[in-house]
Amino acid sequence: MTVETKLALSASEVRSFSELNNEPKWFTDLRAAAIEKATDLPMPKPDKTNIEKWDFINFPKHTVKSESFTIEQLPEAVKDLIDIEQQENLYIQRNNTPVVIKLSEELKAQGVIFTDFLTAVREHGDLVQKYFMTTAVKLDEHKLTAYHAALVNGGVFLYVPQNVVIEKPIQVVFLNDDEEASLFNHVLVVADKNSSVTYVENYLSTVDSAKGQANLIEEVIALDNAQVSFGAVDVLAKGYTTYVNRRGHLYRDAKINWALGLMNNSDTISENITHLVGDGSSADTKTVVVGTGSQKQNFTTEVRHWGKNSEGFILTHGVMKDAAQSVFNGIGKIEHGASKSNAQQESRVLMLSSKARGDANPILLIDEDDVIAGHAASVGRVDPTQLYYMMSRGISKEEAERLIIHGFLAPVVSSLPIEGVKNQLTKVIEGKVR
Repeated sequence: MTVETKLALSASEVRSFSELNNEPKWFTDLRAAAIEKATDLPMPKPDKTNIEKWDFINFPKHTVKSESFTIEQLPEAVKDLIDIEQQENLYIQRNNTPVVIKLSEELKAQGVIFTDFLTAVREHGDLVQKYFMTTAVKLDEHKLTAYHAALVNGGVFLYVPQNVVIEKPIQVVFLNDDEEASLFNHVLVVADKNSSVTYVENYLSTVDSAKGQANLIEEVIALDNAQVSFGAVDVLAKGYTTYVNRRGHLYRDAKINWALGLMNNSDTISENITHLVGDGSSADTKTVVVGTGSQKQNFTTEVRHWGKNSEGFILTHGVMKDAAQSVFNGIGKIEHGASKSNAQQESRVLMLSSKARGDANPILLIDEDDVIAGHAASVGRVDPTQLYYMMSRGISKEEAERLIIHGFLAPVVSSLPIEGVKNQLTKVIEGKVR
């Protein structure tokens, strides 16, 4: 039996929400059109995961109001992520409410825009309208993308002008401390020609369980020769039905590095897809996952080559514990005309219990002759030879397993540029695998 997919809000309710936020008419109309499309569009169909009984639609409240707080009043879990004295470029959102927005005067003078998403819709509508769900993610891809466009209730907009190089990371924290909050956050990062930026975000639930929805879409547009490093650590509470779509769209000689620590406690469908549209563009994607309990998760990482001499690298490492089940789809697609391109991928899964299941599916789809492509995949338990060697040196079995797992997940942990975020991911991994 499938879950009833009658939408939680009507077109008139969506319009009312938009007007209450003083949004421009074009965005109000877009929301209303999106909710109408969501009624008829099909659900996504993640490979090897049946989501017919998953409820991505219903929630107790679309938006919750949360009290603001100063940086000094931040919860300790958030303070641990931030270098409060040194971090000049910071956004913190509490459930659906922006509470901290900081951008250095130097970056303001250079024309950098960094603000919450709904403010950007009102104040920078020309840029938002140009890129919002028109290039990287299309509004009408399926029911969940249209639902997201209609119900966006938070997120971030970052625009880096041409030739601007941002040396220090931009940091974003999405704090969830209300079990009734639904997160329809949209992140839109536009790096103009010859620009450079490092963006790092955290999703952090401090409640044990949630009743809402997490429908998250994040778009990165990198114009000619732009360089983007995108780091994320997701730790959302059990009870969410999480759909997260991170998408890159790269032009000539642009480059993106993804470092994703996907540690949700919820059932999750995750897509991370990069389109290498321009000649010489490249994407390096590193993802680590730890599944626990009875979680069901599906992760699709894809690099699609359209431009000549484009390079795509996918590295996915997963650890499954208890009765967790995860599917890892790695896709390298080289389109006709993308000659001299290079598509490489590696997917490896460690299972820590007899009831856990991990499925690694490396896929190469090649429509061009003059290319390089390769893949590797493995699913298994901790290597007994490694365990024996470490135990012979006086290390206990539990500590040896812990060290092996940390080494296995190190590629993403070491790639995160903010020490507090790196430490948080390490701590989360410790808590999940012990």
